[in-house]
Amino acid sequence: MTTLIIISVLALVVLYLGLFKANNVILPVTVLVLLSAFCTAAAEWNTNAQPIFSGMMLFDRFAVAFSGITILSTILILLLSKGYFEKISSHVAEYYAIILFALAGIIVMVSFHNMVMLFIGIEIMSVSLYILAGIRKNDFASNEAALKYFLMGAFSTGFLLFGITLIYGASGSFNLEAIRNYVIENPRQISPLFYTGLLLVIVGMCFKVGAAPFHFWTPDVYEGAPTLITTFMSTVVKTAGFAAFLRLFSACFATLSDFWTPVLLGITILTLFIGNITALYQQSFKRMLAFSSISHAGYLLFAIVALGSASASSVFVYASAYSVASIIAFAALILVHRQSGSDSFDSFNGLASKNPFLAFTLTVAMLSLAGIPLTAGFIGKFFMFSEALNKYQIWLVVLAVVNAIISIFYYFRVIIAMYFRTTDRSEVAVPAYYTFVLGLSAVITIVIGVYPALISDLI
Repeated sequence: MTTLIIISVLALVVLYLGLFKANNVILPVTVLVLLSAFCTAAAEWNTNAQPIFSGMMLFDRFAVAFSGITILSTILILLLSKGYFEKISSHVAEYYAIILFALAGIIVMVSFHNMVMLFIGIEIMSVSLYILAGIRKNDFASNEAALKYFLMGAFSTGFLLFGITLIYGASGSFNLEAIRNYVIENPRQISPLFYTGLLLVIVGMCFKVGAAPFHFWTPDVYEGAPTLITTFMSTVVKTAGFAAFLRLFSACFATLSDFWTPVLLGITILTLFIGNITALYQQSFKRMLAFSSISHAGYLLFAIVALGSASASSVFVYASAYSVASIIAFAALILVHRQSGSDSFDSFNGLASKNPFLAFTLTVAMLSLAGIPLTAGFIGKFFMFSEALNKYQIWLVVLAVVNAIISIFYYFRVIIAMYFRTTDRSEVAVPAYYTFVLGLSAVITIVIGVYPALISDLI
């Protein structure tokens, strides 16, 4: 749990650095301390994890793995922030501190052992994101994104909190182990309040991860928020949301799968089709990524629909693959938008002739997101489909394959624009820190695609 303490203290230290106008050292200090937090989490890998703080939290291998991937993703995103927040305000320390507070909430989300801590972790993360979405105070789109996110987030929190309350009323406890024992010991005497609470928790969690039909806030918020914040929301936040979703259902509700599986099955199919079909019609690369993130939420739901011993590993592999590919895509978008002032597909025309490295890394990201073999995205989809087939969800896999084929069309649009369309454009400047993030993320994407056992056996 030292990881949570380090990140929380770091956020306060960053605020003090901003107070003393030490803006130049904020980024390196943040990255170095986050690396130490990652190492601290990794050091707890082989320890005999037991619930701590009166059973409120459990920092087991599941928590260590997802804490690690969220911390590393945050580091990569922060490396893209050099010079980014300075264009918005001279007070950059607050932005880094809020991101770190959100990350602290995320660590709580992936390591909760009590539903009260789940709620606290989600709220710490959500309140921070409401602020981050609207950090461009003079930008109407950013203000709109913050307002929509706040209203929808508050609405979904009501569902989640009411569901937790009903589950507590039926089981008499917020503790995951006590709730699981209630379900196992009373298979035919479970209160209707418990089932109602379970459905409300599903609604609340689906809001948080952007699954249809609770997705309608996602495209507008992702488009209106600053691109760097959108990157954080679509990678780190989504990973944490599914980790919490999976932890809750695998710990408490596995024996009630006959009740909730049809509900999540319908949500999964709806999410896949809405995300992919809507993404086909987008002319904005950023908005396309927003809708594609909805479709990826559908693939991630496979692990919960086909809940089993390998679900945690499947979510971890898929989330890792999706995160690194999305970081590449959004980093390329930031650079192209900075040069052209547009985020349309046409702004990528002829990019390969002027910036072959940037075009190559973006191509790797698009191939991974589309699930093409020899990329991490293919391995992630393979794990998800295998898990569903093991539970005889054959039609779900068939529909998912159809959606994967649909996604190839809109992911390849940017590849075609970069390599097969020409335009008079100047070279896009790629700073050294962007080169590092793009190169490292592309290497990770390919390495996982070729040697998936490097991470698939961690959980």
